Amino acid sequence: MSDDTAIGPDDLPILPLPLDGWHRARGGRMVDFAGYWLPVQYDGIMAEHLWTRESAGLFDVSHMGQLKLNGPDAAAELERLLPGDILGLKPGKIRYSLFLDEDGGILDDLMVTNLGDHYFLIVNGACKWDDIAHLREHLPDEIDLNHLDEHALLALQGPKAVVALSRLGLVPVLPEGGSVADLAFMEAAPYLWDGRPLGVSRSGYTGEDGYEISVRAEDAEALANALTEQSEVKPIGLGARDSLRLEAGLPLYGHDLHPGVSVIAAGLGFAISKRRRTEGGFMGAERVQAELAETPSETRVGLTIEGRLPAREGAIIYAGDTAVGTVTSGGFSPSLGRPIAMGWVAEGHAEPGTALSIEVRGKRLGATVVAMPFVPHHYVRKGAKA
Repeated sequence: MSDDTAIGPDDLPILPLPLDGWHRARGGRMVDFAGYWLPVQYDGIMAEHLWTRESAGLFDVSHMGQLKLNGPDAAAELERLLPGDILGLKPGKIRYSLFLDEDGGILDDLMVTNLGDHYFLIVNGACKWDDIAHLREHLPDEIDLNHLDEHALLALQGPKAVVALSRLGLVPVLPEGGSVADLAFMEAAPYLWDGRPLGVSRSGYTGEDGYEISVRAEDAEALANALTEQSEVKPIGLGARDSLRLEAGLPLYGHDLHPGVSVIAAGLGFAISKRRRTEGGFMGAERVQAELAETPSETRVGLTIEGRLPAREGAIIYAGDTAVGTVTSGGFSPSLGRPIAMGWVAEGHAEPGTALSIEVRGKRLGATVVAMPFVPHHYVRKGAKA
């Protein structure tokens, strides 16, 4: 399969990322994801999933969009597009937020970091070109927006991630900066590694403790080698990243989230601060404020499934003989040893403990609504640092 001639679903070339050759040399099984070649697995999804839960896994998420934004009143301008409290976001802090359309539908979810002299946004790979166009259309010309397309993004996840990254001896750039172990969940800082600049955040999308590291493309292979040369770290593919985020109850844009669904119904109301709920002033605020005052007609829920057969995206959820929802993410949970799923169900069927069924391969499988996450998060919060 040639990277130069392979064609994606939209008749566009599937592009290699900076670590393409590195993955292939280590036996990565490469698949097209969001228009790029990425490894879906190395040794097997089950083994890679459990390794990350017990030790540390290195994920390549360089397909995601890394955007640098600065200029006069940048925070206030971002607040016109995002429902989060950006004005109150302190330097070195990260906030989860969303792009909404004028009707309050979800265009994408993202992370926003205040790095003091600019804001750093990480957006989903499949949406990044639309997100960039959205920002350019709605931000004033005085705001500078740069796509850091010459950077890779690596995610080091798992309970031993802090040990492995600390061993590299990263030097803080800022005078007040501490070690990477001093960072707490949703904090970020710039570092130098052998003179190479790195942007490090204590974050990730697996439910485990860990870091995301923005690194220049030319330095990515050296960093990946330095990390995987340690006994605690193995390269991990997209398959285990997906099963980990499902166990963590984290929604995936394009599957669990899309423009047809709203923030409140998706269970993401935590991303809207008290001030923004009251003041509004962001795109889609009218719908969000209305749904804060009423029960949504449908809700995103977690489901456990009887037996061993997983329910996949698109499977219909029933209450008796009445269709009441659809599975949006599903698979076998390596940690729990049973199938789990997320889906949207109609009002009146979302309470934990509700008995439902899901149609899989012509059979009805018993399912129960459960609270998420399926597996507890292991983030290192402020005051409980490693």
